[in-house]
Amino acid sequence: MSARDWQKSSFSGEGNACLYVSALDNATIRLRESDEPETILTTNPTALGALIRSAKAGQLDHLGEA
Repeated sequence: MSARDWQKSSFSGEGNACLYVSALDNATIRLRESDEPETILTTNPTALGALIRSAKAGQLDHLGEA
């Protein structure tokens, strides 16, 4: 898999902790983090959209609490 297959998130800054995304087709989205590029999460547009909407709505904020 070449580097050109991946697009860096516009919200990622310089250095570590960058999110990369790649779409194999209209049904498969891959995500990886710059610190562990060999670990790839695979999902679909519907599930990713639901996750993003939940995060924006604050429904996942409790996951960051100690």
